[in-house]
Amino acid sequence: MSPWHWAIVAIVVIILFGSKKLPDAARGLGRSLRIFKSEVKEMQNDDARPAQQQAPSPLPPAQPAPAPVEPQPQTPQPESRSA
Repeated sequence: MSPWHWAIVAIVVIILFGSKKLPDAARGLGRSLRIFKSEVKEMQNDDARPAQQQAPSPLPPAQPAPAPVEPQPQTPQPESRSA
């Protein structure tokens, strides 16, 4: 594409989106790219770690679920009167 084509594309973008929204859109795009790059770098670091460091931690032994507790019938207690 020649420089004239790029100029026409830029003018059309400015007309469609307006000059006020373009800086906000560029800022949002920049943040998104930074986050994307950091995530890709983190994924590459995870792949570069030796396999022995990535060994899963042992799971605790399975414990049986506690038996449900049935409510005990309560007998009414006589009220003590103090005089």
